[in-house]
Amino acid sequence: MESLDATNITIEQEVKKEAKHISDPHQHKDAIGAKIGMWLFLFTELLLFGGLFLLYMAYRLQYTKDFIIAGQELNLILGTVNTIILLTSSLTMALSIAAIQRGKKSLSIFYLISTIGFALAFLVIKYFEWTAKFHHGIYPNAPELLSKPNGEIIFYAMYYSMTGLHALHVVIGAIILLFMLVFLIRNKITKGDYIKLENSGLYWHLVDLIWIFLFPLFYLIH
Repeated sequence: MESLDATNITIEQEVKKEAKHISDPHQHKDAIGAKIGMWLFLFTELLLFGGLFLLYMAYRLQYTKDFIIAGQELNLILGTVNTIILLTSSLTMALSIAAIQRGKKSLSIFYLISTIGFALAFLVIKYFEWTAKFHHGIYPNAPELLSKPNGEIIFYAMYYSMTGLHALHVVIGAIILLFMLVFLIRNKITKGDYIKLENSGLYWHLVDLIWIFLFPLFYLIH
């Protein structure tokens, strides 16, 4: 009789576990859905920048000589440094995700802070680069710029709009990573649940990928 009661208790416990499993969201399905949603969002971002890239190429074909002259006035060294910074930030972002997957929270936090630091360094360099251009009167609607040929005016219009939009994405990305840092510290991102950090990493890799295209288009067109 005692054996039968023990069996009934065991069955009831299994039924309760199964019911709880059914009522709770399935973590694997949630992860897949979240990742699909992120990829769809990234696709819209690619469409946005893809349209700008096509516009750039159309104008460059029309004003090839002016684009080359204007491109020579950009600071290649600062552009190269920023490229290295963003490529390194992609590495640290990937390492942060890999670390939390192995359950190494402190290491993941370290790499994530490094990624945020690289993002800020990129923005600081871009600020000084733009400031130098402003100092020389090269900014939208400036008399110095308007005195140049139409091709150079269009080049700088594309330069400020595309790199400015990219910088905005860097700012947004840095803010997202700051939230991820807080989540890591508060154990809301763990070895068993890191989809938020992974999706943030996908966004950050997109930001880096866009710059890889912007860099040669504006700085290496000589």
